[in-house]
Amino acid sequence: MKGILVILSFLLCGLFVNAQSKETFEIKNGDFVLNGQPYHVYSGEMHYARIPKAYWSHRLQMMKAMGLNTVATYVFWNYHETAPGQWDFTSDRKNLREFIKAADKEGMKVILRPGPYACAEWEFGGFPWRLLNDEDLEIRSGDKFVQECTTYINRLAEEVKDLQITHGGPIIMVQVENEFGSYMSQQKEVTEEQHRAYYHKIYDALKNAGFDVPFFTSDGSWLFQYGAIDGVLPTANGEGNVEQLKKLVNKYHNGEGPYMVAEFYPGWLDHWREPFIKISAEDIAAQTEEYLKNGVSFNFYMVHGGTNFGFSSGANFTDEVPIQPQLTSYDYDAPIAENGAATEKYMAIRNLMQKYQKVSLPEIPEAIPVVSLGKIKLTQSQSLFDWVKNIEPVKSNSPLTFEELLQGSGYVLYRKRFTQPINGTLKVPGLRDYATVFVNGKKVGTLNRMDKNFELDVKIPFNGSLDILVENMGRINYGSELPHNKKGIIEPVFINDYEITGNWQMYKLPMDKQPALDKDAQASSADLPTLYKGSFKVKKSGDTYLDMTEWGKGIVFVNGHNLGRYWSVGPQQTLYLPGCWLKKGVNDIVVFDQENPELRNYVESSEKPILEDLKE
Repeated sequence: MKGILVILSFLLCGLFVNAQSKETFEIKNGDFVLNGQPYHVYSGEMHYARIPKAYWSHRLQMMKAMGLNTVATYVFWNYHETAPGQWDFTSDRKNLREFIKAADKEGMKVILRPGPYACAEWEFGGFPWRLLNDEDLEIRSGDKFVQECTTYINRLAEEVKDLQITHGGPIIMVQVENEFGSYMSQQKEVTEEQHRAYYHKIYDALKNAGFDVPFFTSDGSWLFQYGAIDGVLPTANGEGNVEQLKKLVNKYHNGEGPYMVAEFYPGWLDHWREPFIKISAEDIAAQTEEYLKNGVSFNFYMVHGGTNFGFSSGANFTDEVPIQPQLTSYDYDAPIAENGAATEKYMAIRNLMQKYQKVSLPEIPEAIPVVSLGKIKLTQSQSLFDWVKNIEPVKSNSPLTFEELLQGSGYVLYRKRFTQPINGTLKVPGLRDYATVFVNGKKVGTLNRMDKNFELDVKIPFNGSLDILVENMGRINYGSELPHNKKGIIEPVFINDYEITGNWQMYKLPMDKQPALDKDAQASSADLPTLYKGSFKVKKSGDTYLDMTEWGKGIVFVNGHNLGRYWSVGPQQTLYLPGCWLKKGVNDIVVFDQENPELRNYVESSEKPILEDLKE
């Protein structure tokens, strides 16, 4: 009996310790309250999908040393649903649980932004491209779309609901949808009543899935009339006027706070062919101090941007420019640079945070080493037209979209043979987004949706061939065009006014894996899309950059990792190559250049990024 009492006593003691160690977080009496005490959320946004897994802890430590106590992250639905009904939450950078646990280990709280819409300059704002194949489904509206979202939300909850602070984890808040007030104000294809019905169903889906920490919405403060939900804390994006912030939050939140800027922009997003945007350290420090003096919580978007590896970058649009593709670098002019380095902006904020919190901050973590690899020799090359001979084309009477071909990203080579000669103006009004055009294997020009350039003259001889190599440059991630996001050639092709139909061949080139060149292949002509292969030895690994200034337009793989797009027009001219993806000894590199202005036999490396060299 005595032994049983001892065991019971031990178990009760353990339960007491667990109960004591479990934290609480709530919104109460106009404040954030952690463990019964008023609390300010000093957060920085960074996305696990944009950072090599090996560097997660380093970046979190950088945030902690900057004076932040919370990390915010989006969850990108299309990053985790790799095929319909197939989910990946465990491999490499997709391991969300491990990222959240890494934050907890560093003493950081977590704000989860699960969408299902993210924006974030990410491909299609985080939605899976497959949704575009369902003509009965309305993006961000309607019951059918809600069902798809609910499946995602439930699957996500399986991964993370036990990591909420209510269950002993670090997640303190969850966002409902994202910037929906903005979308409601722009998208006029459905009624406001339909918009609100969808919005509340997403909120219900999150609660029903088991998310039980405080919720918040995030919108420009002038859009609270659309984006606020009764009983949910509204937070403002980009609001620098503290009095305006308090006034509008009070209006939509029972006359009280807490007051939070969920997206405080220390930098800004960047597009190809546009200047790289910079914001001064002095301006950001002044705004940070304004928040600190007035008790406003905030989330730096972005505190560390990282990189749009592979084909993950999205695009914007304006009335004048149909598509503005985002850069591969997501440096964002953030306080923590793309490679994890502390910037002048970082130091200015750190000094302020130390002053106002009156605490001694941790030492800044040691920087990741940066190395130069010199010239990386390319020993093999192959024309894409030779390489695709190993691919079985899809045949159709007319061109098919990427979505109809069941391909999300990359390229499609559209080929048409003619039994009779034809001359005139080639018209591809449905081009999405960039095309290089060839007649009988010779380049005749490029078409580009950015410029609304959908036409060029062609002269196709008897038994001639027309090749149109089309690149998806990223689906639009923000605004009213979100539902209209198909890629490839989405409308009929004409020469003059004659529609070109019959026996189109489409070669699918998703480039989702590092391509293998044919043995002993060697390209003999420039100005054709070309694959290059090489290898290089590494004695001491470290971060580096590949300088693509002299190249045309394409992508680079190193050791199987797609580093993303490059384009000579700039402003970005280098690709970030994380040292953790290199290995001592022999490393492999493959370059695909779709423009290929000249045959090349090396890639230059650099110790510094080039992000501000605009050529046009």
